Amino acid sequence: MRSPKTVLVLATMNEGKAREIRKALFGLRLKVISLAEAGIRTPSPEKGATFKENAEGKSRFYSRRSSYLTLAEDSGLEIEALDGAPGIFSARFSGRRPTDEKNIQKVLRLMRNTPAAARRARFVCSMVLARNGRAVKTVTGRVRGDILFEKKGSLGFGYDPIFFYRPLRKTFAELKPREKNAVSHRGRALKKMEAFLRGYLKR
Repeated sequence: MRSPKTVLVLATMNEGKAREIRKALFGLRLKVISLAEAGIRTPSPEKGATFKENAEGKSRFYSRRSSYLTLAEDSGLEIEALDGAPGIFSARFSGRRPTDEKNIQKVLRLMRNTPAAARRARFVCSMVLARNGRAVKTVTGRVRGDILFEKKGSLGFGYDPIFFYRPLRKTFAELKPREKNAVSHRGRALKKMEAFLRGYLKR
């Protein structure tokens, strides 16, 4: 008889991120549930100065509120010409009531006079697994690209339509989910976390 699945709380309210994480962890002996399904409704404060600090803060905060493993991540876009902005403020870069479209338009506006050769950027994803308020594993994934002058593609979410990935000659919004997950910052972090979980779940 197979052992029951281990419950994992996914500490994100971003549906796009949740979709990508669930797909990556599908083959593991895990029952992945949301914060709401775990009965957690108190939002975690984000006080960190880095993606890693924010991810660890969220994972420890939410893992104290259940008896389950908890996986949190923090990710965003760092643009060289904007001195690393939007960085940890990626999701709310456009101010009050931000949306993906508003965030994209702000980036394009700020970079309208930036030449093609100076539009380098990278996506960063830090992911932390915790239990009972203690971090169990931390991983980070990064991917480099360029910021386009206009949007291309209708897939993905966030800044994907303006993030051009040179090896595939496409934006992340032009890649199918499987293609994107194979090269993205979150996909790279998830490969590391999946490898750790395979061993961890056998204990």
